[in-house]
Amino acid sequence: MDNEKEKETPTSEGSGTLFDKFLNVIESLGNKLPDPAMLFFLLLIIVWVFSAILSPFDFDAIHPLTGDELRVQNQLTGDSLAGFLASMVSTFVLFAPLGIVLVAMLGVGVAEHSGWIDAGLKKLLGFTPASLLTPMLILIAIVSHTAADAGYVLVIPLGGVIFYAAGRHPLAGIAAAFAGVSGGFSANFVPSAIDPLIMSFTLEAARILDPAMELNPLNNYYFTAASSLLIIGVGWYITDKIVEPRLSGIEIDGDEDEMPQMETVSPKESRAFWFGFTAMMLGLIGLFAWAWPESSSLRDPNWDNPEVSSLFSFNAPLMQAIVPLIFVLLLIPGVVYGYASGKYKSSKDMINNMTKSMESMGYYIVMAFFCALFIDAFGKSNIGLLIALKGANFLEALAMPGQLTIVGIIFLSAFVNLLVGSASAKWALIAPIFVPMLMQLGISPDLTQAAYRVGDSISNIITPLLPYFPLVVVFCQRYVKNTGIGTLISMMLPYSIIFGITWTIFLLIYWWLGIPLSFEANYIYPAN
Repeated sequence: MDNEKEKETPTSEGSGTLFDKFLNVIESLGNKLPDPAMLFFLLLIIVWVFSAILSPFDFDAIHPLTGDELRVQNQLTGDSLAGFLASMVSTFVLFAPLGIVLVAMLGVGVAEHSGWIDAGLKKLLGFTPASLLTPMLILIAIVSHTAADAGYVLVIPLGGVIFYAAGRHPLAGIAAAFAGVSGGFSANFVPSAIDPLIMSFTLEAARILDPAMELNPLNNYYFTAASSLLIIGVGWYITDKIVEPRLSGIEIDGDEDEMPQMETVSPKESRAFWFGFTAMMLGLIGLFAWAWPESSSLRDPNWDNPEVSSLFSFNAPLMQAIVPLIFVLLLIPGVVYGYASGKYKSSKDMINNMTKSMESMGYYIVMAFFCALFIDAFGKSNIGLLIALKGANFLEALAMPGQLTIVGIIFLSAFVNLLVGSASAKWALIAPIFVPMLMQLGISPDLTQAAYRVGDSISNIITPLLPYFPLVVVFCQRYVKNTGIGTLISMMLPYSIIFGITWTIFLLIYWWLGIPLSFEANYIYPAN
């Protein structure tokens, strides 16, 4: 009972506005949900039951990729359950976020526990005014999109560290970083592998109606780059004016050993930091020299578009090696710092740091097990796909004006994102409906894709079905032990709502002003 009082009291203090009270209700209801691992297990059971109930019904739906009739697949048949048991290990081991998190965290563990990251952050805080920490953190989070999903395991925990070291509430730092990494997922100054990947599905969908259609792989680049400024500005306001004031009453009660402490950098530590930083820079220079030649083995040998570097192709070895590269590029400065500062006496110290980082991932591994099984069953049942298709067909039947249709695409995509997590997989399934449908209304595939990418981003931060959502809960629990799903959802809901409204308006104004979405991108179909 005492723990429950401690968890509820802070949120009731200072909750004067109606919006504060609404967030308190969301947090209270959310924290009454089972533990995240148990929640995924219960959702697995629910999918099984509903798949059995719905499987006999004909929903008059056609799979957009195969052209076959789409039916709910019963997951409680003998064959399905046998397959579930036979594939349980591979489903868990091949769960994409699991490998990404663990490999990246090995490098992060050495860089963090050796003290290199702490020394760097101390120096960062030395010349960055406290008032500018929020926009800088969101900027770093946005740029991290270039490194695939590494922002989840690197930037988000650093947000808590930076804010905590600056005397601000660490959960506000985690929220700001999470908003930049995930809520602003489609905003970035730097092209990444997701850009040509998403475009490839858009192109295939457009060719259903126009077999001669050609699209630029970076067909939303100008818009996503401009969106970065919007996300930084709006995220800065939400963090400093809405989220952090609301967190002021929540006590930081995490174990001191689990919370990185930042003290003054000694001359020896400063020298060791620069040794480590130089080592990392030399590694980056070596990587650049390896990747630059046209014949580099890091390029996609089958890439033939002269306007976009083959380094940014989804199949380019460089893009596929992002997480291992992060592991290496963080391991190197961590090891150099460890020996230069005197904290490492032997290689065993480095291995101990890796082990310590894995110990902190134990809870996440348990959650990832049940999450992987649920997502696998949800996909095999076709329930999520059926909901997505019915929603898209409903939007098509409304026959709304172009601007309203674009708004509908954004918010329908945001809703579907609550059910189907992967941006590329989701777009592969619904693009064959959205893209030809809007082409017939005179809206280009480039604009339809831009609307989808806005909607796909804004609801990432409020769905427990995001594979990295449990990991963010774990990061929060380092500082506030009783952090639950409801706490995180209520903390991120202002970002989701305000991002959704402002980003939608931004796209409409961008369109109205006729600012190019990218080079060789159009708003109308057919292009003039």
